[in-house]
Amino acid sequence: MPLPSAILRRHWPAIAGAAALTVGAAVAALADTGGPRSVVSVGGAVTEIVYALGEESRLKAVDTTSYYPAQAAGLPKVGYYRALSAEGLLSTEPDLVLLQDGSGPPDALAVLKASGIPIADVPDETSPEGIAAKISRVGEALGAQDRADALAADVTARFRALATDVGRITERKRVLFVLSLANGRATVGGAGTSADAMIRLAGGINAAADVDGFKPIVDEAVLAAAPDVVLVMERPGARISADEVFGLPAFQGTPAAADRALVSLDALYLLGFGPRTPAAARDLAAALYPGAVAAAATP
Repeated sequence: MPLPSAILRRHWPAIAGAAALTVGAAVAALADTGGPRSVVSVGGAVTEIVYALGEESRLKAVDTTSYYPAQAAGLPKVGYYRALSAEGLLSTEPDLVLLQDGSGPPDALAVLKASGIPIADVPDETSPEGIAAKISRVGEALGAQDRADALAADVTARFRALATDVGRITERKRVLFVLSLANGRATVGGAGTSADAMIRLAGGINAAADVDGFKPIVDEAVLAAAPDVVLVMERPGARISADEVFGLPAFQGTPAAADRALVSLDALYLLGFGPRTPAAARDLAAALYPGAVAAAATP
C-alpha cells in the first residue's frame, strides 16, 4: 500500500532528517525535546494512562477501545486495536504512535513502521508489575517520566493494600468468567487470560483454570467447574444478564445459580489492566467477599 506523500514528507522538526535513527532513538529524541505534540494512542489502557499523566492535550486520535475517560470517546478513531487501518492512522499525521502489544494486523503494522513515524511499543502484561511497566513506557515516550514514576508507585501501593486485604480471606470463591454466550454455550476465560489474572488479584479461584485461554466449553464442563460466582463484563451498549446466564441448563445446577450470583463490570475497567485496575480488582473482591473487603472509593 503506497503511503501518502504528504505523510512521508512530514517529520517533527526536532528529528527532521533522522531517517537513520532507530525507532527507540526517535522516540527518545521526541521525549528529550519536550515530547511529541500529536499522538495517536492505541489501546484503552494506554489512553487511560495518557489522561492519568495529564498529557491528554497531545492526543490526536485513539482506537475504539479507548472510551474512558469520557473525553477520549469523543476523539477521532483509527479502528479497533487488533484491526487497525494503517491508512486511517497515518492520515492523522502523528508525531508518535503509542502502540499496545497485541495490536494489528501485521500488514498494517508493517506499513506503519515503514512510514518512519516513531512508534512506542507499550507492553501489555496482566500483572501489577506489567501495569507499572506500561505506565513507565508511556511516560518515557511522552517525556513525563517523573509523573509516570509517581503514578506507577501509587498503583503498586494500591495493589499491595488489596493483597493484604484478600490475604485474610480463608474460604475462596470459585469464579467463572463468561466472555460470551452463543447457541446456548458459554465461552469462558481459562488459564493465561486477563480474566484469570483479575480473578486471582481479587482473591478468587478461576473455576475454568483447566481451560487454556478463552474457549467455549460444554455443559458438563460448566457443571464440573461448579462456580460460586459468574463474572461477566459490560461493553458499551451490550451486557450479559443474570437471566441469560442462569436460564441456560448448564448453569442451573451450579452453586452460583442458587443465589443468582453474577458480577458485572465494565469491560475496560475489568480487563484493561491500566491505572484503574487496583480499583477494579478491589471492587471484584468486595463483590466476592462482602463485608470482608471494602470496595474502591473511586475508580
